[in-house]
Amino acid sequence: MPGSDNSSSSPVRINRYIASSGICSRRAADKLIEAGSITINGRIATLGDTVAEGDIVEYEGRPISTVSRKIYIMFNKPRGITCTASPDDPDNIIDYIGYPERLFTIGRLDKDSEGLILLTNDGDTANLLLRTDGKHEKEYVVSVDKPVTEDFLKKMSSGIYLPELDKTTIPCEVTRKGKCSFRILLTQGLNRQIRRMCAELGYNVVKLKRVRFATVGLGDLPLGRYRELTDEEAAKLKAVVS
Repeated sequence: MPGSDNSSSSPVRINRYIASSGICSRRAADKLIEAGSITINGRIATLGDTVAEGDIVEYEGRPISTVSRKIYIMFNKPRGITCTASPDDPDNIIDYIGYPERLFTIGRLDKDSEGLILLTNDGDTANLLLRTDGKHEKEYVVSVDKPVTEDFLKKMSSGIYLPELDKTTIPCEVTRKGKCSFRILLTQGLNRQIRRMCAELGYNVVKLKRVRFATVGLGDLPLGRYRELTDEEAAKLKAVVS
């Protein structure tokens, strides 16, 4: 298969091949296929197609091939940066970082939030992490507009019904950090979950920062900077879904 370090292997599904190219996760690859953006040997690909050695796979007319080096980086995202690769968004994370190789984010962090976001060209690992969302912890430090009370902590940790989503959050660990701040560990990943939970209790989020994703902690990485994960960090992250 073109560009692969495993050319003698059996044919692989088209979505896995695309994910191995570093363009996107396997889930996002399915959307590209459904949109008719992928061709195999000049024919529009369909879900379930496979790629064999010698096949030419193209994305919107541009050849793609699997990557030889898997990259995992951590980025301390500033507020105002969007977790998208779309060049139509002037605040997209890919242009902001300016990494020399093609990467995509593992999950998202909303535009108004800051902190740890992981990026990779390893579609298989990204896909597994996204599929197992709800089984690994994400840790946040949150500042709100008024004092954090014991009643607030109890209700946040016990689960809150979110009418806009028609869902109740699952119990989680919430601890006070300061007079108007708290630390929360989530395994759930609902849209703007922490902000919605606080709003239901009459609080507004002033600052929201993710400090850990699964086994990877933000540490002292400066805001707006990134670094590659160490071999040990990458191995621990992949072990979460191995």
